[in-house]
Amino acid sequence: MMKFALLTLFIAALAGPAAAEEPGTGPIPVKVVVVTMFETDADTGDKAGEFQRWYERVPLDTRFAAPHMHHDIHMNLESGVLGIVTGMGTANAAASVMALGLDPRFDLSRAYWLVAGISGFDPADASLGSVAWAEWLVDGDLAHEIDAREIPENWRHGYFPLFSQGPNDTARKSYNLGEVFRLNTGLVNWAYALTKDMQLPDHPTLKEARAPYVDYPVGQQPPRVIKGDQLAAMTFWHGEKLNDWANEWVKYWTDGQGEFVSSAMEDTGTFQSLTYLHAAGKVDKNRVMVLRTASNFTLPPPGKSAAAYLLEEQHDSYAGLDAALENAYQVGRKVIDALLADWEQHAVTIPSR
Repeated sequence: MMKFALLTLFIAALAGPAAAEEPGTGPIPVKVVVVTMFETDADTGDKAGEFQRWYERVPLDTRFAAPHMHHDIHMNLESGVLGIVTGMGTANAAASVMALGLDPRFDLSRAYWLVAGISGFDPADASLGSVAWAEWLVDGDLAHEIDAREIPENWRHGYFPLFSQGPNDTARKSYNLGEVFRLNTGLVNWAYALTKDMQLPDHPTLKEARAPYVDYPVGQQPPRVIKGDQLAAMTFWHGEKLNDWANEWVKYWTDGQGEFVSSAMEDTGTFQSLTYLHAAGKVDKNRVMVLRTASNFTLPPPGKSAAAYLLEEQHDSYAGLDAALENAYQVGRKVIDALLADWEQHAVTIPSR
């Protein structure tokens, strides 16, 4: 009885005054969850992170206290759109999404999930400010590693899959630890088809930043919407050799079906939690979309070292940051508006192409 009483008090504390409901109304139905990973400071009125545009423009004007998460939950009760900030990194993302999924204040059983965040892009696939819809999410942390100075001569990298006999072992043991996930292909294709012809704005700063990438003709083009897969790793890596590894890693784990485009940290953690929540009947993992936008490239232009360019970008902020943040909102918002415009159908039937 004591444990039950404590649990009741904990749930009441989560609800708090901001989440007060009329007796008997039950959990609040959510139509769309926007998942962002960071906000720079305040939610409004200052330099924007991933969350601020959603907060201001949806608007997400009702706050629910969330001491069990990285950031309070915000929602537009009229439209049914809810937004969260998970915190950066796999652990924060997994914990925050799980906490939301188990929060008794919300009914997420029919909710669509839109991950909308910035990332590094391979300049072989797209330019700064571009937007990529991912079908495959590949984890870049679950691995063995040998220092590059000690690897065998016939190994390209010192990083290789768990339970394998090296980078080229196709007969590895598999324990399904979350190394790779595949999203609902039909939904991903629907979102891509809806947005692929959007004209994304170009800026002089983007043109200047991409101009040195003379060996990457696609990376020198204006921003656009593409399909491309996501590699999630807690280490912020950079450089040509690691970019080669990323391409090989994604192809390895997707049996050649995936194409590495974007590098970030959180998405395998987010989807791992959603997978568990799906099994518990709390969410539908087939309603998840991952949209990543190019704030920076994953390797330097010709003539610069990986270390010099990474430090330069970190010091001056990413050249494509503002464009990436804006385009994540614009492209993501078009998909959300389409879902809401025909909600009676989409609540029951997931759109597909």
